[in-house]
Amino acid sequence: MMRLQEAIASRRSVRRLSTRPVPPELVEQLVATACTAPAPHHSRPWRFVRIAPETRATLAAAMAEAWRRDLLADGVPEEKIRKLTARSERRITTAPVLLLACLTPTEARPWPDGRRRAAERDMFVQSLGASLQNLMLAAHAAGLGSYLMGAPLFCADAVAAALQLPAGLEPAFLVALGYPADGFTRPPRPEIRAEDFLIDR
Repeated sequence: MMRLQEAIASRRSVRRLSTRPVPPELVEQLVATACTAPAPHHSRPWRFVRIAPETRATLAAAMAEAWRRDLLADGVPEEKIRKLTARSERRITTAPVLLLACLTPTEARPWPDGRRRAAERDMFVQSLGASLQNLMLAAHAAGLGSYLMGAPLFCADAVAAALQLPAGLEPAFLVALGYPADGFTRPPRPEIRAEDFLIDR
């Protein structure tokens, strides 16, 4: 098993995935690992929706249409829009495993003022990020590749409708999982200097 520091240092987003099936029990282990992340109030304010291959086309079309409307409003030419949405649809429909990470903020404390409600939501969003990091590191340690797609944040209503999600699930990120394609090599990462990010006071 890969050591923790090695897994953190060597993980990369892997967008070239093979068609080799991923065992369902491995996916379930990864989700269980994701759910060990720290979260406020002893909660677990996230759910992971495993999206079946037969559902992907509906999801991809709904997301593409929402993105197309935004891009048209931005003045992006139709030809460029077609290329962008086609690439997105291809990623959604071909990933060996596709999970939708959702926020479930129902366990948040109902503060009477907007300032504290906003802070509470921020805590829940941060904990979702921690669960995703857990999942992706565990996937990497198990020999899988993964990458995130944040597009659902920009079209949450379309995603929820396409997947007929239960009330209370807020779509956030898609997680693509699979074994890296043959010939994939992890690109070198630029040196990270702590002093560029660390502030002493």
